[in-house]
Amino acid sequence: MSKRILITDDAAFMRMMIKNILTKNGYEVVGEAENGAVAVQMYKEFKPDLVTMDITMPEMDGIQGVKAIRSVDPNANIIMCSAMGQQTMVMEAIQAGAKDFIVKPFQQDRILQAIERVLARG
Repeated sequence: MSKRILITDDAAFMRMMIKNILTKNGYEVVGEAENGAVAVQMYKEFKPDLVTMDITMPEMDGIQGVKAIRSVDPNANIIMCSAMGQQTMVMEAIQAGAKDFIVKPFQQDRILQAIERVLARG
């Protein structure tokens, strides 16, 4: 059975890009959220195996989103997506419970490596 992933990014283009990479490589995208608040709701509804979470989003940013999802499920697998130069926020996200991070612009290999590594660790 393919692993189920929830994509969270405020840019529809980025969500589409990640979705294409994932579906092409055998993952099932169960939902797309445009901010952390929507991601938390979708997480509760779909219980995905993994969440990709953008850091900078309106309404609820990625760090708040990580904390909220981890309060629902302490074992949640979350990978942060950040732009270059957001190291401080990435560190905050890791401390909040994110298990890995990928940097934009995305490279397919890096996305897949991060996902496989996090899912392998459980």
